[in-house]
Amino acid sequence: MAAMPHHVLLADDDRAIRESLVRALDLEGYHVTEVTDGVSALATARRDDFDVLILDVMMPGVDGLGVCRVLRAEGDQTPILMLTARVETPDRVAGLDAGADDYLPKPFELDELLARLRALLRRTSPEPDARRTLRLGELAVDPAARRVWWQGTDITLSKTEFDLLELLVRNAGIVLDRTTIYQRIWGYEFGADSKNLAVYIGYLRRKLEQAGATELIHTVRGIGYSVRPA
Repeated sequence: MAAMPHHVLLADDDRAIRESLVRALDLEGYHVTEVTDGVSALATARRDDFDVLILDVMMPGVDGLGVCRVLRAEGDQTPILMLTARVETPDRVAGLDAGADDYLPKPFELDELLARLRALLRRTSPEPDARRTLRLGELAVDPAARRVWWQGTDITLSKTEFDLLELLVRNAGIVLDRTTIYQRIWGYEFGADSKNLAVYIGYLRRKLEQAGATELIHTVRGIGYSVRPA
């Protein structure tokens, strides 16, 4: 039986961009639902199940960041790729702060957008050999259920935070360099000046520390990150 096509919600008020993306995604075998504003994006995301959301930041009514914040607050962890003409680091950080999993500045190459979609979708489909619960001291990570506990207490993580923690725990005691982490989590390298990884490490540390799991993630200056039992 053929696999069902991935269902994509595309929200962008720019007609030319929206129509070109719909054509391209259709040709790649995606099933696309398109909307033109944030209010429609929220209503559609709540009504139907999607494998990934593509949200433009600048939309009338509710912007893409607002859509992302509301969905995350409601517990919706569907992967979100943000599109925006804003390219400054604070703007990228704002998108990640809102709960987005990835961020693509306009103008962009279609091949890059497709690669990022594939990377997001791979991260939602754990490999068959990745189903056992991982343990690091009092920390437990369940890849199949995508749940994390510290001393039996649940820690709520975003999809990217979970993926990052799982990667680090699977390689406990090993220093993973930044390039390796970018390739494994995002599927490509952001560039030497990217702050994406540091932002997510900061989120992850705060949530772990709030649960009592202090000093798990260690920074190895000039190289990358490692986890060791507290």
